[in-house]
Amino acid sequence: MATRAGNNAVYAAALVQGVALVTFPAASTIFTSTSEYGLSSTQYGAMFVPQAVTAVASALLGGRLTGRLGIKRVFLAGLLADLASMALLIVSQFCTASQPVAYGFLLAATACLGIGFGLTVPALNALTAAFHPGNVDGAVLVVNALLGLGTALAPVFVAIFVGLGFWQGLPVMSLVLLAGLAAVSSRLPLAAGAGPAAGRRGARIPPLFWVFAGFAVLYGICETMNGNWSQLDMTRNLHASAAQASFALTAFWGMVTVGRVLFAAIERRFPPRRTYHVLPFVLAATFVIIAVLPAGTPAAGIAAFALAGFGCSALLPLTISFAEEQLLAMGASVAGGVIAFYQIGYGIAAFGTGPLTDSGVSLPALFGISAAAAVIMGGLSFALARRRPARVAAAAPAS
Repeated sequence: MATRAGNNAVYAAALVQGVALVTFPAASTIFTSTSEYGLSSTQYGAMFVPQAVTAVASALLGGRLTGRLGIKRVFLAGLLADLASMALLIVSQFCTASQPVAYGFLLAATACLGIGFGLTVPALNALTAAFHPGNVDGAVLVVNALLGLGTALAPVFVAIFVGLGFWQGLPVMSLVLLAGLAAVSSRLPLAAGAGPAAGRRGARIPPLFWVFAGFAVLYGICETMNGNWSQLDMTRNLHASAAQASFALTAFWGMVTVGRVLFAAIERRFPPRRTYHVLPFVLAATFVIIAVLPAGTPAAGIAAFALAGFGCSALLPLTISFAEEQLLAMGASVAGGVIAFYQIGYGIAAFGTGPLTDSGVSLPALFGISAAAAVIMGGLSFALARRRPARVAAAAPAS
């Protein structure tokens, strides 16, 4: 019974973590609205730099912290960091009369969210693997699907709360859920020894890891172009309404989840190695489509971002899966390392896009350039997916 309660808490935390992760991108039109925060594209992009920095640091330190404090404490620390992020976002709304003050709260909020992501996501997957030793693949798939479902629901909730005239309802809801999860989880016997063994202290990093790291950086750039900038592209270039822009982001994250479930279901007929080779080129073609969409075609934009989600779907989980199979000497640090470099790519796209658009480079042009990153990923996939991994990634986040 205790194991079932712990497993349910982990699944619930996965869903709420997904919602919290996309709360800020989902509210992009709020942050850039002159009647709300009035942020420029550069300020909006820079808002995610603290998140990337703290996520990288916490992901790299997570394995060491787990060894010292236990996975339960690391998991709870991640939930509390997410909770602090939502609280700071709520407080920022009361300071919009002074943009510097409000912006300071937003930067602190994204920094806390990065810590929450970097600590919670690896712990979620490790705990799931410990709860389901006989079916690690299926259990981890459920966690990834729930994380993806949370990311898809965030823009839906934003659209609903905006329609009600209370967009702050999303962070308030997330705060309440996170507080409840932390309270319940603190009383559960979450396995202290969950997760794979740590790598040997002082062991050299294999050269192949840096190829995986490069793939993760490129993937982070591609995913973030869609996840953080799709709504602004929809409203500014395709003349979509706020509701249509929110639906485009929902379509993107929803198809990320659908793709993961689909490719897991057909893995015997369509091996993960083949999936890993095909999806980057699907993503590259989609970026080109997004780049050439004419103004006044929001429906086509929604379809294109949905296809982009499908192209992204299985790439990060499979990257961790293949890395764990081929880099056994690194042990548990493999997942944290891949996540850290994924967050570096996230930071590059989240921040770098803002100054470029403010200097006159259009978002469609940047989506077109992103196609090159996806093509490079496709080339690297042939060096990385050389054989079927023994198991599906046990530490793969859905971001």
